[in-house]
Amino acid sequence: MCKECDHYDLHYAPGAGVSRRHVLDQLAMGGLASLLSGLPRAANAAKTEDETLRIGYLPITDATPLLVAHAKGYFEEEGLKVAKPELIRGWAPLIEGFAAGRFNVVHLLKPTALWLRYGSHVPVKVVAWAHTNGSALVVQGDGGVKSFADLAGKQLAVPFWYSMHNIVLQYALRESGLTPVIKPQHAMLGPKEVNLQILQPPDMPPALAAKKIDGYIVAEPFNALGELNASARVLRFTGDIWKNHPCCVVSILQPLIEKRPAWAQKVVNAIVRAEIYASQNKEEVAQLLSRDGAGYLPAPAKVVTRAVTAYGQEPVYKDVIRHAEWGNGRIDFQPWPYPSATRLIVQQLKDTKIEGDRVFLDKLDPDFVTKDLVDYVLVKKALARYPDWWRDRSVASGDPFSRQEVLAL
Repeated sequence: MCKECDHYDLHYAPGAGVSRRHVLDQLAMGGLASLLSGLPRAANAAKTEDETLRIGYLPITDATPLLVAHAKGYFEEEGLKVAKPELIRGWAPLIEGFAAGRFNVVHLLKPTALWLRYGSHVPVKVVAWAHTNGSALVVQGDGGVKSFADLAGKQLAVPFWYSMHNIVLQYALRESGLTPVIKPQHAMLGPKEVNLQILQPPDMPPALAAKKIDGYIVAEPFNALGELNASARVLRFTGDIWKNHPCCVVSILQPLIEKRPAWAQKVVNAIVRAEIYASQNKEEVAQLLSRDGAGYLPAPAKVVTRAVTAYGQEPVYKDVIRHAEWGNGRIDFQPWPYPSATRLIVQQLKDTKIEGDRVFLDKLDPDFVTKDLVDYVLVKKALARYPDWWRDRSVASGDPFSRQEVLAL
């Protein structure tokens, strides 16, 4: 079993009368509105009037900008009052807490923000990217899987249906001549089918170690944790399939932005500053976030350091990285929300199998979502204040605010 995974045995206690199982079921069925209608409203209304910054986050490196901004005091330097960030174990409870007003700033999977706004009518706005790349597909080290084609008949876990992980994985499976399906784990699979299921990120390494699944695709540090402690092996890095793709994004509810634009600007200023620092000081940040440092993440420093630094220079990845010419790292921190990436996410989601009600996806216009989902004003002002965001990185010459998406297996 995974020696370190017990450190991720965290627990979430939902509001009165709402069980965690109910939260998961309602989210899976797309019934967030009905779920929220049953939550207590008095406390939420009070928090709406409280200008304290309340951050909710998962124990993954996607949350790095929020955590670094807190640890380095950047929020306070902007004149904000900030509570200690609250660690949440899974996407379902984080989404519930954010939509219900428990948190006013969170990191969300980019497709989840889209689903919340258009599928569940939660007025979320993306105010910045949290990071790029930072995920991988790992498989059992002794399972005989050497390529995507070898995944036929296998059981794979994703952290959430509306995730970059699900999008990139299903793209790669289709390109490999395989068919992603969503069936009960013990159902008979066709010769070219790959079965997908949802697992919370902390549950993935122990499930792989126990051979309950054949692989998983998720954010760091759970891939590094799997490598070091669950006999996992990286099959591909997601950033080696979609060049410098977004994964998690910084999100705030639109009514809050409209009510407190100066407050929102200060939040984004601090986060952009933290992203620049994190990109330039990865090893230091890994130590800071780890349980050997400030303890934002339950993983030890050696795991988090591997999660943010180990890539092309590692001999073990010689046959894993297919696009070395892209000049990627394992993870990077880049705040600008490229419109081209949002457009491609919408297009890819239309071809991605997702459990639950997905009728709204068929009606979505990629160009409309690109303009409507993201607040570009706040982040652009912050980037003008901190112009180092695009220096010393692979941004196309000319306009740093546009790029061409590259998706290739």
